Amino acid sequence: MASVMKNIVSDSLCRRAEEALRACLAEVPFGVIEDVSMSESGLDRGVDLDVQYRIGTSLRRLFVQVKSSGQPRWARAAELSLRVQVQSSPNAYGIFAAPFITSETAAQLADQGIGYVDFAGNCRLCFDAVYIRREGRTNPFTEKRDLRSLYSPRAERVLRVLSQDPKRSWKVQELARAAEVSIGLVSNVKRLLQDRDWLSTDNEGMRLTQPRKLLEEWRETYALKRNRRYEFFTLDPTANVERRIADASQEASSHYALAAFSAAARYAPSVRYQRAFAYVEDARTIAKSLSLKPVDSGANVTLLEPYDTGVYLSVQEIDGIALTSPLQTYLDLLGLRGRGEEAAEALLRDVLEPTW
Repeated sequence: MASVMKNIVSDSLCRRAEEALRACLAEVPFGVIEDVSMSESGLDRGVDLDVQYRIGTSLRRLFVQVKSSGQPRWARAAELSLRVQVQSSPNAYGIFAAPFITSETAAQLADQGIGYVDFAGNCRLCFDAVYIRREGRTNPFTEKRDLRSLYSPRAERVLRVLSQDPKRSWKVQELARAAEVSIGLVSNVKRLLQDRDWLSTDNEGMRLTQPRKLLEEWRETYALKRNRRYEFFTLDPTANVERRIADASQEASSHYALAAFSAAARYAPSVRYQRAFAYVEDARTIAKSLSLKPVDSGANVTLLEPYDTGVYLSVQEIDGIALTSPLQTYLDLLGLRGRGEEAAEALLRDVLEPTW
């Protein structure tokens, strides 16, 4: 039953790829598709679609390889296979097709002279007198499941540990312990990062090689609002209330970490702020012990109950006070529009980038 299902899915992907390619080539007034044959061996074995395409009196063969993912690693494997096929057939042109193709994959394929098309009709085809380029079309096939898997709360724990020291290599079991997750989850995150070509592996273990690209994608999915947020007012100076939050949490033996502006200002002194931010286990209890007044507006203290305890991973301590890691601080600041984004850029420039 499993093999039958695989063939059905493979045929479906090939049909969608054929439809997308036909739609792109329909714009060429001097070309016509004469025949399309589908490989009987299924996906991932050389050429999946062999398209006979006539331009005037010349006949071109368009070799199409279809993948279920448009991530760089999948495209690289297809590219190598297509180049072999094209070299054996001088009048052939190689095309990579997938439901969704990342911008990184598109650039990679263009550099290698391989065409591409996704199922939304975004494409780049360049051969003979034909040049078609479409981009920016909304793609309903965007790999949302892939993003949900890589940036789920527990998977983010693995990303936090890897990003803390990108130059360090990790064994799977060691990384699982550090991130407080299962070995299976680490293996899944490893696969997703490898698909993007952001992770290298050798005898020493795995190592994050593209921390910038990871951060660029992560910040698009991260939402500060996932945390439970409480707003308060106090007449205490900001530095005093931050110290009191730390003392109260330590006395209660509960997790805490100064966050957002409160952490950023200690990492990058150029950051200016007037509101204290902290992650705590029980915001109401901490607020009551410090006599903080709940308010709907005009708050100068924000306490956050985290959506996952992973926010406490890789905390750093300065002057006896725990701070969220520079990475976590950066992500949280982006959720605070205006000055938060400015502080995030300062943190990126002064603290994160030098570790890459």
